[in-house]
Amino acid sequence: MTHVIGGMTVSLDGFFEDADGSIAPLYADFDHLQDSAYMKAAQAETGAAIMGRRFFDMAPDPDGYAEGYEFQVPIVVVTHRLPERQPKRNDQLFFTFVTEGLEAAVRRATELAGDRAVTVLGGADVTRQLLIAGLIDELRIDVMPVLLGGGRRLFDGVPPGAVCLEKLGVDEEGARTTLRFRVFR
Repeated sequence: MTHVIGGMTVSLDGFFEDADGSIAPLYADFDHLQDSAYMKAAQAETGAAIMGRRFFDMAPDPDGYAEGYEFQVPIVVVTHRLPERQPKRNDQLFFTFVTEGLEAAVRRATELAGDRAVTVLGGADVTRQLLIAGLIDELRIDVMPVLLGGGRRLFDGVPPGAVCLEKLGVDEEGARTTLRFRVFR
């Protein structure tokens, strides 16, 4: 059965972006990460992805996703407004824009994923909303050994007791430590 994997890379002090809104300090290992066993495993298990509209809009040119994005799978974008035009697609990657809410987005991504996982690629707001709504089955937090000292935290706004977790494991890839948890309903 398809399961939904959510998560994000954070600093050791819990920030997913610094005070200037940059994520660069968390991806100093980006070139290494692209060809790593970690990334290959994530790509192999992912049948479809979910992202928020703000994360989608971060790309300088949305057509670039089809040309070189690391996850070449169907991507469901949770949004309140449709884009002016459909971005470029290829045989594996195309976008579906869902305006009917989180549950509809997860339902569509699950259909597209087949027997593989749905991976939430970003951003933090959609990940947090899915987690609070009980729509994430597994949470993966990549911790980088950097202290940002300020910025935005992934779990700000998650009510106390709203999420129960069971540790599944800890993995390492270079400087990155991944904490894996099963999410209880």
